[in-house]
Amino acid sequence: MKIRERGVTIGKLQPGKKNCITDVEGVMVGQITLHYPLNDNDQYVCTGVTAVLPHGRNLFREKVPAASYVINGFGKTTGLVQVEELGMIESPIMLTNTFGVPAVTHGTLEHMLRTTPEIGDTTGTVNIVVGECNDGYLNSIRALPVKPEHAIAAIENANSERTEEGAVGAGKGMVCFGYKGGVGASSRVISEEQSSKDYIIGCLVVTNFGNKDEFPFRKYGLSEIPQETKETPDGSIMIILATDAPVSDRQLKRLAKRCGIGLGRTGSHYSNGSGDIVIAFSTARTISHQSTEHVEFAHLIRDDHPLMNKLFQGAAESAEEAILNSLSQAETTKGRQERVVEGMFS
Repeated sequence: MKIRERGVTIGKLQPGKKNCITDVEGVMVGQITLHYPLNDNDQYVCTGVTAVLPHGRNLFREKVPAASYVINGFGKTTGLVQVEELGMIESPIMLTNTFGVPAVTHGTLEHMLRTTPEIGDTTGTVNIVVGECNDGYLNSIRALPVKPEHAIAAIENANSERTEEGAVGAGKGMVCFGYKGGVGASSRVISEEQSSKDYIIGCLVVTNFGNKDEFPFRKYGLSEIPQETKETPDGSIMIILATDAPVSDRQLKRLAKRCGIGLGRTGSHYSNGSGDIVIAFSTARTISHQSTEHVEFAHLIRDDHPLMNKLFQGAAESAEEAILNSLSQAETTKGRQERVVEGMFS
């Protein structure tokens, strides 16, 4: 169950109907989970792939405004250089383990080439965006279990339902604050008296960071759960932020920065070996790959409008709650070398 169902309320803004990134209309999430023993002694596959689609149409032909923000750069993402340069995303946003990035990039590229014949022929190439966390504590990461077909399957099974959370998809092998981490999601409704329209901001995370003694149990009204501390390496978090608010790529970067507030509230101090990365996008408009016009018009929220502060608040609150939801819903998981990581509420 989500953390709210356990009596923990985060922030002041109200969540959307599903309290999930898919509350942002059009956003879809697909996942593939891999969990099985290998023939080699003490080796275990415990990993997966998560795909976030800003919309269900062709993303190359209908790009969305986007930005990224690197809180701490110990990560191996692909595609963020072009996102930073052009302020757009033109592929599904893919998440997996560190060594799975090449295979997921390959599979996503195969999917884009199959669905968009003009790529690399009558038009330019495509920028694939993939993020990762290191799940090597539980997963036999050197076995390279993630294959291109797993990325394709995650994209193809994407839907707009309430996202499955916990030890699933890219989060299957992740460890957070010494407990089982994984995929978490949350959302916020953004309303303001001076605006005639409500907006949604949604967040999805893959959590793989922190030690047990860093988690603020008392702050959330939780009792500390006795557990042997796991000697895990510095971890990471991938944060995907979506909104239907009409904002520019510059404004999306400002929103992405506020996710760090939510991360810090849970106890993270962005450790040396941690890759803490935010990718943000807006579904308010799409940018056509081909156009005969030499100018483009967009309606944007003013920076000094009260709605921007509400969006900042929503980014911080939804990131914090998404992290807690990943812990609240992750079940005890077995991995390589007979290692077992307990769920915080298992």
